[in-house]
Amino acid sequence: MAKKNFYDVLGVKRDATQDEIKKAFRKLAMKYHPDAGGDEQKFKEISEAYETLSDEQKRKEYDQLLMFGGIPGADMGGAGGRGRTYTYSSDGMDWSEVFNNMRNGDGAFGGFDFFFNNDPTGRGQSRAMRGSDLTLAVDVSFDEAFRGCERKVTYTIPSTGERQTLNMKVPAGAVDGGKLRYRGRGEYGTNGGSRGDLVVTTRVGTHPVFRRDGADVRMDLPVSMYEAALGTTVEVPTPEGGAVWLKVPAGTQSGKVFRFKGLGAPNVKRKGARGALYVTIDVQVPTKLTDKERELLGELRDADVRDYRKKVDGVRA
Repeated sequence: MAKKNFYDVLGVKRDATQDEIKKAFRKLAMKYHPDAGGDEQKFKEISEAYETLSDEQKRKEYDQLLMFGGIPGADMGGAGGRGRTYTYSSDGMDWSEVFNNMRNGDGAFGGFDFFFNNDPTGRGQSRAMRGSDLTLAVDVSFDEAFRGCERKVTYTIPSTGERQTLNMKVPAGAVDGGKLRYRGRGEYGTNGGSRGDLVVTTRVGTHPVFRRDGADVRMDLPVSMYEAALGTTVEVPTPEGGAVWLKVPAGTQSGKVFRFKGLGAPNVKRKGARGALYVTIDVQVPTKLTDKERELLGELRDADVRDYRKKVDGVRA
């Protein structure tokens, strides 16, 4: 009987795409996973095959082995090859060096992380492998991220197809793109290996007034050109729903920033600390004037003798 290689184990062709390999593994894993009443030995075989073929570098070097006639004395991925003492041939390849590299963790051709049994007695077990991490994203509003909230998320374990549910807590001060890691809630390990983690990324929605900058919160405050010139006091909303008063001095320019310490979001990296609220002045110039306004502003313009473009005029040739 022809020796089985990893492609045979997964039932795919040598030129199969990564997507085809992944689909084949999922289908077989759902059928043979021990937790689903499947064949544990068969599940180990398909896991071993997938571990190599799903990694581009490992697959490349594995294909190199197959080009030289496979691995003598081993049924690749089959039950017959697991745990036996390998034999070597001299058909142009120093197979003893290849296997020594593999057993020493150096790879068949250097850096090839293969997972054959390195117990020459044939009684050993395959190496335990930790399951891979799983990822998902959860959408929260600006206010939910600011104050914290809870979400129930449901996700699928790729190897078994089973659906799992998690009640997760989004911490107050969560940031857009922040990650929450849940230990042991990812893919199942093989050969007694531990489960991977579930990594949840928070996607924070926008707000019509406020913008998050880490724990800091920023906003633009429109003021009229009259208020900016004469000075004024403005009531400013805060992200928590309250308000503070801001005194805008006479002559304030557009772009001027005022800082309110401790009125930003909770700092998820420093317990008990909060960011600041930064208010940027945005001087608004009327786009439409009444006849009276135009007349008065014209008089003010004509009476103004300040040289506003002195610096610009100074660069003329």
